[in-house]
Amino acid sequence: MKIKIRLKDILDQRGMSQRELARQMNLRPSTINHLCSDSVDRVYIRTLEAICEALDISINELIVEDTET
Repeated sequence: MKIKIRLKDILDQRGMSQRELARQMNLRPSTINHLCSDSVDRVYIRTLEAICEALDISINELIVEDTET
């Protein structure tokens, strides 16, 4: 089973830039950019928790099963 991080979609829906989220979370923009790409192969759970908190979303909204394989 593959999973997908929907961060790019969520930011697009909210009209929020990757840079804005990085600034809000005090992370490097490259970290957010990597999580918005389709080539994420590892991520810290604490980073996902912080993103969910910053965007006021559940983990189920952020991570979904990738059925396009």
